[in-house]
This record gives sequence, structure tokens and C-alpha cells, in this order.
Amino acid sequence: MPHPMPHGTPHGTPFPRHRFAVNLSMLFTGLPLLERPAAAAAAGFDAVEMWWPWPATPTPPDRELDALRRALDDAGTRLVGLNFYAGQLPGPDRGALSVPGAESARFRANLDVATGFAASLGCTALNALYGNRIAGADPRAQDALALENLVRAAEAADRVGAQVLIEALNPVESPAYPLTGSAAAVALAERVNEATGLGNARFLMDLYHLAVAGEDVAAAITAYGKTCGHVQLADAPGRGAPGSGVLDVPDLLERLERAGYGGWVGLEYRAASGAGAFDWLDQPRRPAHDDPSTT
Repeated sequence: MPHPMPHGTPHGTPFPRHRFAVNLSMLFTGLPLLERPAAAAAAGFDAVEMWWPWPATPTPPDRELDALRRALDDAGTRLVGLNFYAGQLPGPDRGALSVPGAESARFRANLDVATGFAASLGCTALNALYGNRIAGADPRAQDALALENLVRAAEAADRVGAQVLIEALNPVESPAYPLTGSAAAVALAERVNEATGLGNARFLMDLYHLAVAGEDVAAAITAYGKTCGHVQLADAPGRGAPGSGVLDVPDLLERLERAGYGGWVGLEYRAASGAGAFDWLDQPRRPAHDDPSTT
């Protein structure tokens, strides 16, 4: 995995943009998808991430894959995170891999498409959203199906040198999603790794979801910051830009550095795509809190 987050950025200087990846499914959404990479580049970012861009189909036509690839290349933006097919997202769905029937089949049909597209762009992180509990379905059967499909995803990712990310969401906004805490997501990643022997399933730590779920975000960073595969952030409540809610995002980013996290940080928040969306990055960094538990 690349190591784009150099530690020890001096206090009093802004957070450098090259540490962050703009989520093109949440930001610049007033533009057509193919124009968003250039907008991110114009805002000073050279890395982006996105949800599966074709929520209606796991297998879009090659011409659409090629057009998005060209847009990313032409903008000079690197794709560093991509979701596998996850159903209608945004919308009622929260993934497909544990959903019996057609949705599970769609997830499987997407594996080679998503990993191939990611590999063509040098992307090595693919997020596999678990999916909601389905009324009338046996939760144990859904969990067994999920493990089977995550093993398939890990094997497909391994073929292109990538890792599979497993994300915990929050129960307030996703009450039917069963992975709602960092410990549950980490445990599932470990089960996938035990089943495959590949070691390429990792926890995706979304600071916003952990906060809304009521988890101690600082403690989660201390516990899993060094070993998680990817980090995303938004302020809480509201899922806006840092500074719009109550989270001390600069402090959490400092804690990630001290915990040893060296990966990308995805900016997965809602904000006006024009001036102001990234102003928080230009604020001088404060001295770290004197907290020996995080050193």
C-alpha cells in the first residue's frame, strides 16, 4: 500500500492536500461524473475515491468504464479507493454481498469488473459494503453468504494486488446494517483472512460513522489506526466538512499519525463544491494535546 501521509508535518502549517482523497460520489456532485476528476484536480487534489459509479448495474458497458478511466487520467488524478457494486447507493441499499438472490449474484458478477477497472488505474483498495438485513431472511444464512462472497472478493482482489475493505456504518442512518462498530468490522476482516490465508481483508475506518454510532473515535484510532486499510472522514452530526459539527477533526488526524496510520484519508462529506468546501485544510495545525495514551 502507498504511504502518502508523511508524519511530522510541522504544527502551524496547513494539512497538505496530497494526504487526502476527494470522494467524487459526495463532493462535486453538481457536476457530471466525468467532470469531477478535473474539478478535484483544480482544487489541488491528485487523489480521488468513489462509490461504484453505476448503481443500476454491476457490469456497465466497456465504453463507460473507458470514459471514466480517461477522465481520471486526463485530470492527472489517481483513483485510490473504489466500492464494489453495492446496490442503490445513495438510496435504500447498503451493499449487496449478504443479500440473498439476485443482489448476491450481481455482487459476484461485479468482482472481476471492479478489480479489473481498479487495477487499470493502480487502485489497490476496494470497499465491500456488507448489505442490510432482509426481512424474512435468516441472519445466520446472510452471514454465511457474506463470508462466502467476501472470500470471493478477497481472492479477486488478490489477483490484482489489491485489498478488500470492510466498513462499519452507523445504526442511526443504517438501522438494518449489522456491522455498526469497529470491533465487528475488524473481527469480520480477520475471519475473511483466516478463510483465505491471503491477509488482504482490512478494516475501513470511517470516523463519521463511528462517531454517530457513539463509539469512542479516539480509542478506535489507538486500537486500529496502524492496521486499518483506509480512513474516511466527515464531521458529525450532519456529515459536513470538518468544522461544521462537533468532532475535533484536526486532533483525530494527529492521533492517526501518532498511531502509525500511513494511508489515504478520504474526504467523504457533503459540502458546496465551490469556495469553502476545503477551507478547513488551510487552517494552521494546532500543537498536539499532551496525551501520553496516544503517543
